[in-house]
Amino acid sequence: MSKTSHFFAYISRLRWIKRWSLMRNAIHEDVAVHSWEVATIAHALAVIHNQVIQKQQGNGNPIDAYRLTTVAIYHDASEVITGDMPTPVKYHSDAMKEAYKGVERKAQHELLALIPEEMQSDFASVLLEEELPQIYQILLKAADRLSALLKCRAELRAGNKEFEQAEKDISQRLAEMNCPEVDYFLSVFAPGYDMSLDNLLDG
Repeated sequence: MSKTSHFFAYISRLRWIKRWSLMRNAIHEDVAVHSWEVATIAHALAVIHNQVIQKQQGNGNPIDAYRLTTVAIYHDASEVITGDMPTPVKYHSDAMKEAYKGVERKAQHELLALIPEEMQSDFASVLLEEELPQIYQILLKAADRLSALLKCRAELRAGNKEFEQAEKDISQRLAEMNCPEVDYFLSVFAPGYDMSLDNLLDG
């Protein structure tokens, strides 16, 4: 029997870490809620990739939608150690971005070390982003940015102009990815986020 592991008790505290901490928020968002949304979007992007984009291109190289979903669930787990660094700070300069990436990788490895040794190889495949194939990294980043974009738009609908520039910046980063899976999601799924509950129920 392995010794006691604090891994899940530790990452359950992601619910106490607030996102967008330097900005006035009309709608509270914590890292746990964000991770759930990124996971659902990542799963959708993987299915879009397999069932729409690959078929259009005549390329039969599907990805594992369930692995990508699991990776997305854990994609910000390291923030239980590092905290959430606001995007404008994280990307302030190349030096700052690289420094944060190094801290993030170290935190991911520290979390992995909390897992019982006989389970670590399985968890490494979803905790360590450096081990992901490129297409998984691209779709994970796309899902993360889509979640952020939807958050910005929700804030703007609530009358919070604090998120105007963030919405523009994130929209530009998504466009620069030139990712057809993103284009499909924005065309098919994103419009519903602007609708009221009554309109959603009416189909």
